[in-house]
Amino acid sequence: MFDHIGINVHDVPAAKAFYTVLLAPLGYTCNFSLPEHQVYAFGRLGKPQFWLTPGRDETRHSAYCHIAFSATDRAQVDAFHAAGLKAGGKCNGPPGVRPQYHRWYYGAFITDLDGHNLECVVHWPPVLLYMMSWPAIAGYVGEVPLLGGVLTEGIIAGAIWQYSGWFPGFR
Repeated sequence: MFDHIGINVHDVPAAKAFYTVLLAPLGYTCNFSLPEHQVYAFGRLGKPQFWLTPGRDETRHSAYCHIAFSATDRAQVDAFHAAGLKAGGKCNGPPGVRPQYHRWYYGAFITDLDGHNLECVVHWPPVLLYMMSWPAIAGYVGEVPLLGGVLTEGIIAGAIWQYSGWFPGFR
């Protein structure tokens, strides 16, 4: 839905240092900068997606906001949280399952230097993440010439069906 987002911060150099450490486990780097204007952006594959700019009022910060970053697995969520603490953020919720959202919601929360609530989340169950990885599929199927064909699609569809709650035995 969103192409990019920006927040105003009180101390741009400190925020840049904080987010450089925080976003590294997710593969984001500072890939755009206008140092003369104190503007920096982070992203993947050369696309600036998360922008830091100086505040426009005398307090130089935005109202507090909540930003959730996507992870590909639970290890990335854990690494995001550890990196946030290392960079000087405060724990606003340790890594873990949040069943109040849904049964596989695994997230962690950090409060940044300006008080923004930052989250990292993955929505898939670990077994399904494992099943969707090509080495796991190849190891599970063995040497089958149809890898990537109907047989593999059937394994993934079966895993989704079993672990999505459609099958009563796996709730």
